[in-house]
Amino acid sequence: MTRSPSVALLVEQAPPRVLLIPARVRANSWEDVADLSASFGLILDPWQELVLQAAMGERTDGKWAAPQVALSAPRQNGKSQIIVARALAGALLFDERLIVISAHQADTARETFLKFMDLIDSSSALSSRISAVINALNREAIRLKNGATIKFKARTGAGGRGFSSDCLFLDEAQILGGRAWASINSTMSARVNPQSWLMGTPPTLEDDGEVFTRIRAKAIEGKATSLAYLEWSADEKDDPALEETRAKANPAWHTRINHEVVNGEFDTYSPQQFSLERLGRWSAANMAARVFDLKAWADLKTSSPPAKGAVAYGVKFSVDGARVALSVAIRDGDGPVHVETLAVRSMSEGTAWLTDFLVPRARKAVVTVVDGRSGAGDLVNSLRAAHVPARKILVPTVDDVATAHAGMLRAVQEKGITHLGQPGLDASVAVAGKRMFRGNSGGWGFESIVDGGDVVALESATFARHGVTTVKVRTSSGKAVIA
Repeated sequence: MTRSPSVALLVEQAPPRVLLIPARVRANSWEDVADLSASFGLILDPWQELVLQAAMGERTDGKWAAPQVALSAPRQNGKSQIIVARALAGALLFDERLIVISAHQADTARETFLKFMDLIDSSSALSSRISAVINALNREAIRLKNGATIKFKARTGAGGRGFSSDCLFLDEAQILGGRAWASINSTMSARVNPQSWLMGTPPTLEDDGEVFTRIRAKAIEGKATSLAYLEWSADEKDDPALEETRAKANPAWHTRINHEVVNGEFDTYSPQQFSLERLGRWSAANMAARVFDLKAWADLKTSSPPAKGAVAYGVKFSVDGARVALSVAIRDGDGPVHVETLAVRSMSEGTAWLTDFLVPRARKAVVTVVDGRSGAGDLVNSLRAAHVPARKILVPTVDDVATAHAGMLRAVQEKGITHLGQPGLDASVAVAGKRMFRGNSGGWGFESIVDGGDVVALESATFARHGVTTVKVRTSSGKAVIA
């Protein structure tokens, strides 16, 4: 009797909210995959079988109807079991000589390797088919007696090297940039009948989710003809506090998801984090609200900042009065402005350290720009009391702030700035959205578009850049120029 994992028969397991399956399928091997894994003791859930059914269709020429498969679902639902089942079937049923399973980080790739090892150790039927296991960190591999090999790789720093394979799994696909995907995908072009799987969760604002986002968009448009796409997620109008909402986004809600853990997530995560991590919602509105293109920002990273040039400092006190950030900007001639964040500290530490740092340097700098109601006045008074000239200190007006922020965005877009790739500053850039000023036509500043995000490092770098590019200084000839 032929069984079916069709959406109607998922019973307690929720159907995918988005489902795209290629048309004109001659045959489908999903049952063979499920039966093989069951013979080794790996029993798949109906939702996992549905994923295989969507992916394993064959055309009349015998090639995969879906050379690309994408799956978006919250963590811990069992995506790795699908990888294990499909990889073993590729090696034992489909004559795929090389199968590569990758993740963004080595630790995640190794976790999948260990799931294979658990299955091998528990199944004599499977272990009898294994010829060798390489258990070296970052070089894990399983070799079968029929000549097939399953390799496990981390993508970080690997470029496209070592990804050419008959079947490729890209776990943590939400962290897969366009450049990496192009490099990896090109290695598959010489294969006769390759299949690539992209599996992950909705990208956070800190992730480079360009590829996964683009694939999802094509699936929703319904224009992709050689793609299988499945997504489990809650609708935006669903109440996250309800169990039915959580069950809708987690197909394994009634099998392997620990409800108490999810309750803890709901209590401790921010609403957006819970929405992304547990409900599988794609934050398209927030993605659109981000000011900076993260790839453009990343491309401005340098390991060789200018050794000399005009210097300005930027100080920003956070709106809530909890933090203060200090950055420096350096400009050598007509070259790009280089910015670095020097410190982000709690206001509970006071500002004496800030005064001590700035007093000897502010006299030599082009200017020090100080912004923020919570502490700017006190810092300016301290600098002036230490005989830093008034012309060396700038408390920006609303117009100055608007000019500084527009200038920072333009500098990134036009490659007029460099940075070191500092984690704190990068994180600040990743969550920066626009806060429009009241009564100031078109003027705006930065604000975080995620709960708990912090833009204070970016603000201080923005003011440092503003200072070094707009304040008049004297050249050695005595002529006034813009630094």
